[in-house]
Amino acid sequence: MKEFLGLDGYSRSPEGYMSWQHLTFVGLLMALMVFLAILFGRKNRNKDDKTKNKVLIVSAILIDSIEIFKIICLCIRSTHFEDSTISGTILRTLPLFLCSIQLIAIPLAAFSKGRIKEAALDFVFIFGLLGAVMGTVGAGQNYNAYPVLGLDNVASGLTHSISGFASLYIVISGMESMKKENILITFGILITFCILAIIANVTIPYNYMFLRSHDGTPYVIFYNMVNGNKILYPAIVISLFLAYIALFYWVYFLITNRKNKSK
Repeated sequence: MKEFLGLDGYSRSPEGYMSWQHLTFVGLLMALMVFLAILFGRKNRNKDDKTKNKVLIVSAILIDSIEIFKIICLCIRSTHFEDSTISGTILRTLPLFLCSIQLIAIPLAAFSKGRIKEAALDFVFIFGLLGAVMGTVGAGQNYNAYPVLGLDNVASGLTHSISGFASLYIVISGMESMKKENILITFGILITFCILAIIANVTIPYNYMFLRSHDGTPYVIFYNMVNGNKILYPAIVISLFLAYIALFYWVYFLITNRKNKSK
């Protein structure tokens, strides 16, 4: 257990990004994520909102509990190394990555009401599955740095998979609203977190939202495209986020309009 938590550092070498261990682990996570989303989504599709919401409540509790447990372990780990501190660890685990926004969005979707709940549900629906794939299959920075079966990758894999599960469950159970009047709220949520990430990157400093560097993620394509320009690179990344929201809404409305016409 001490080795799994990496309290004294890992004695094992990382298996590496796109190794069979990495692909097997994330493949199992993705399969379980889709299976459970279909199972609970179809089971609750014709039930009342309160029943549907219970699954999101459990998801919210699980995702935040796993993340809090991970942060506690990382803080304990930091006391074993001279170049780490508890305060520094906390500053580097703020929910300011695109994927980790779900640590706030899923509880909002589960426990809030009205337009806030609608906007949170739509935000989880839009970004949950994308975050799940990018945070597992695309997380080269993690799987090159830590063993697959270690706290860092297992906790990250579980939280990202819960985000993907919540996204799929919301649409399968029919909880999404995707109202046009909430589009600006969705954009606003993302822009707010991007601004906070930029401030944190300058003051800590860190690399939240991967706005300073690609860190081995697929953003390397755009980083190399502009030679790591400190203005153009983050501008492109943020533009991609916003374009993704617009594209997601457009595809959703296109599909739903066709379904309505065919009825």
